[in-house]
Amino acid sequence: MRIAIDAMGGDHAPDEIVLGAVDAAKENKQLNLVLFGDENRIRPLIDEVPNIEVVHTDEVITSDDEPVRAVKRKKNASMVLMANEVKEGKADACISAGNTGALMSAGLFVVGRIKGIDRPALSPTLPTVDGKGFLLMDVGANVEAKPQHLIQYGIMGAIYAEKVRGIENPRIGLLNVGTEDGKGNELTKKAFEGLKEAPINFVGNVEARDLLEGVADVVVTDGFTGNVALKTVEGTALTMFSMIKETFMSNFKTKLAAGMVKNDLRKLKNKLDYSEYGGAGLFGLAAPVIKAHGSSNRRAFYNAIKQASHMVEKDVCAKITETVKEWNESKEES
Repeated sequence: MRIAIDAMGGDHAPDEIVLGAVDAAKENKQLNLVLFGDENRIRPLIDEVPNIEVVHTDEVITSDDEPVRAVKRKKNASMVLMANEVKEGKADACISAGNTGALMSAGLFVVGRIKGIDRPALSPTLPTVDGKGFLLMDVGANVEAKPQHLIQYGIMGAIYAEKVRGIENPRIGLLNVGTEDGKGNELTKKAFEGLKEAPINFVGNVEARDLLEGVADVVVTDGFTGNVALKTVEGTALTMFSMIKETFMSNFKTKLAAGMVKNDLRKLKNKLDYSEYGGAGLFGLAAPVIKAHGSSNRRAFYNAIKQASHMVEKDVCAKITETVKEWNESKEES
């Protein structure tokens, strides 16, 4: 298996990206990684790991670049070269922690979509209180969606949850303003009816307040709503931990209490740590494309590589292609 990596994308590139790649390569000798970026900065971090290759380039797509224009004009950028490696069949998957819009553009224009999927979905796995997590589709790839897009998200999410996350008969929910049938706007009402007919275990509408309780294994929504939900969850978690820390550090008595529950608080933080879930998959593309968190550390990128390798091993993209084709054919016959 060969995975292409944009070593220059993200807040802590290339150091944390390369170190995460080194960890993954050392653990799995059958995994071949090719890093695209500044060889002078990458090479000293590799430590002579035989199953890592470096392809040098000085060009980088930054967070300030306009996504589509950057992908079309910066032909030698590390992210574009990475995507081309997949397009040309030289790599099975690719990963970047760089500019999200540019990666989506590279995925669409270079890697290409799965036939039968209208639009890809950017989908992270978020934590739940039981530690199992859930997949949220979409969080920003498409801020405007049609009912058929949400139905396709549900099918793709079901396949990923079963094949990669090992969840038998995963529960698919539709994010809505209430759990009753018939709730929501025109988009959610039509999507609800379509999801009921799709070849998935659709459990109906779910509310945002229940997401972290694990109400569903996959939650489907449009990119605008999904992005708001994602940022709300992230912001709330950061604020709560900040408030807890401030409370424990307020006086001598609370500092003593903090010392007593330090290990328990660390376990709680780890349970909510995004780095344990890898990155956000761009589902609907012809090959696995993973968007690692922009602030990914070594551990987070290591898990993003594991996520990509599992998608390749389970042949998720081919399974999505097959399922969508069969579903479309069954609709035509009926």
